[in-house]
Amino acid sequence: MIAAEEMGHMEMIAVAINKLEGPPLSYVNSQGVPWNLSYVDQSLDPIAMLQADAEAEIRARALYNKHLTMTNDPGLKRMINFLGGREDVHKHLFQKAQMLIIKGAAPEQFSGLIYEYKMSLQVLE
Repeated sequence: MIAAEEMGHMEMIAVAINKLEGPPLSYVNSQGVPWNLSYVDQSLDPIAMLQADAEAEIRARALYNKHLTMTNDPGLKRMINFLGGREDVHKHLFQKAQMLIIKGAAPEQFSGLIYEYKMSLQVLE
C-alpha cells in the first residue's frame, strides 16, 4: 500500500514540475548523488529492509523540509507539507513493523499496521 502511495507522490511531483515548466535536472537521490543500481536493496533480511525503508522516509522528509524553504507558492507549500506528513506516517509504520518482527509478534498482530495505515488516510479526507 505504501509503495502504491509513493508512486502517487511521484505523480504529484511530476505534475508540479510540469506546471512550473521545469524539467527535472537529473535522477538523483536526496543527497544529489545520481541514481544507480546500488540503490536497490537486495537484502532478504526483513528487519534490514524495513530499516532501509524507514531511513529513506527520513531522508525524503528532510528533502521536503528543504524544499519548503525554497518556495513562496502556497499551493506548492501545501503539497510539500502533505507529502512530508505522509513520509512521517510511512516511517512510523516501517518502524512499528520492524519492532513487531523483533518481538516475534504473531502474524495477526501485523493487521494493526494495515488498520493504522487506513486510518491515516481517513484523516486526509
